[in-house]
Amino acid sequence: MSIELAERAAPSELANRRGPERSVSQAGPLGPDAAIRMPPHVTVGALKQSWRYVRDPLGFHLGPAGEFQDAWVVRIMIRDEPMVVTCHPDHVKALFTAKPDDVPSMTRESPLRPVLGPGSVLTLLGDEHMRHRKLLLPAFHGAAVAHYMQMISTVAQTEIDSWPVGEPFALAPRMQAVTLDVIMGGVFGMTCPPSRGSGEWRLRQTLRRVMRISTHPLWPLVEWHNRGAPAQPRGVLRGLMWLLDRELYAAIARRRAAGVSAGEADVLSVLLQARDEDGEPLSDRDLRDELLTLVLAGHETTANSLAWTFERLLRTPAAYERLRELARSDDRAADAYIEATIHEGMRVRPVVPMIGRRLTGPWQLGDYVVPAKTPVLISILALHHRPDIYPEPHVFLPERFLEQRPGTYTWIPFGGSVRRCLGAELAMAEQRVVLRAIAERTDMFAPDLAPERARQRNVTMIPQHGGRVVVAAKHVACPPSARAAGAGAGPGTGETAPSAANGHPAA
Repeated sequence: MSIELAERAAPSELANRRGPERSVSQAGPLGPDAAIRMPPHVTVGALKQSWRYVRDPLGFHLGPAGEFQDAWVVRIMIRDEPMVVTCHPDHVKALFTAKPDDVPSMTRESPLRPVLGPGSVLTLLGDEHMRHRKLLLPAFHGAAVAHYMQMISTVAQTEIDSWPVGEPFALAPRMQAVTLDVIMGGVFGMTCPPSRGSGEWRLRQTLRRVMRISTHPLWPLVEWHNRGAPAQPRGVLRGLMWLLDRELYAAIARRRAAGVSAGEADVLSVLLQARDEDGEPLSDRDLRDELLTLVLAGHETTANSLAWTFERLLRTPAAYERLRELARSDDRAADAYIEATIHEGMRVRPVVPMIGRRLTGPWQLGDYVVPAKTPVLISILALHHRPDIYPEPHVFLPERFLEQRPGTYTWIPFGGSVRRCLGAELAMAEQRVVLRAIAERTDMFAPDLAPERARQRNVTMIPQHGGRVVVAAKHVACPPSARAAGAGAGPGTGETAPSAANGHPAA
């Protein structure tokens, strides 16, 4: 069955879902004299694999996984070497629990390097990476995240108010408007969207412009021109980075001039107070690299995750109806179902579909042994679609996460080990608030019931058309105490499209 047909299949009862038994697959480091036995190669040429990688990432990952199960070798034209791909949870565990120096991250070789720079927590390795990580972590956990909950809610409600009724639009850019304001709050300490004409507003507008340009169909040519992860961006990317850097360096200069007050916990304040082992402050270039990393990585991934989740929900009527019903009630099950829906959305459409490690010595991956210096990619997408972990993996079914919590090595949209996403807690908090607000206040349907195709942009997998939706009706937001009485849940409480109602096209 094709991926598209599998995703259109009607869900059956969870109790009847039993996948094949998962076999144990030995993995880990071996001695220098270990006999090499490479996994099978994808048989199509590098050109076709490269096309699929960019234009059909679902097929790029799930096709070989269906044929080879646990591990295989790919070649794409932006790399000069073959790469081993794995999707077995035992292999994931071995790579995540190994010493970081034995399997260093490949982010330094990432196509993001010319954008983020060498001083980014994403591109740093070893002790320097851990030092930066420890500096940044407090700004995205616990009380810091709680501090931004009201801002997330306010920005989300304002955004929903602006949505047209009865007209198709792409959800991803609308979600980026929300997540960008939130991440800029965490990075720059803002507690509300920036005022028009301010330095932060100019930075926000420049970021949105650059992100919009990067969705152009010809953007892969820009990435191709910057293949090989050069230290400095080239061509069009160089010009775009100049525009961004102008606003970022201006923001750093303003904050340096104003000084940092005691108790300020936003990322820029924390980094301005940091000192290296010689007692020296971070350079403007180091600050720039970290700030840009957090702003770009911290808003685009969450926005596209929300867009993907609704892309799946609108093509799974039972799950979408259940979500709206619970979001508009005082039922205590609402929080659990919203959480499960987020987990399921990130399972079937992880925005970062793979991550890489480079081996420093021979390594066992089940029946295979790969040599030192081999790049090994963990296909998060293929791992999340293993039928021995997730029965009927192509079916969108939030209920599977009501029965079990996500596994450390079987659900990894945020990566893992010391490289796990710094902003995971903030990203989950944003999705809880925004998903609930949209489900509570809108009835939507997909303008085309066929699954929206995925495409690769840099390291992220995005909906080809931005996750297009039509709002059939909008409802007035109501406090929790009114939900039980049905306020805000029925027709007549807000705007309604004349041609559709209740989230489905009119007959």
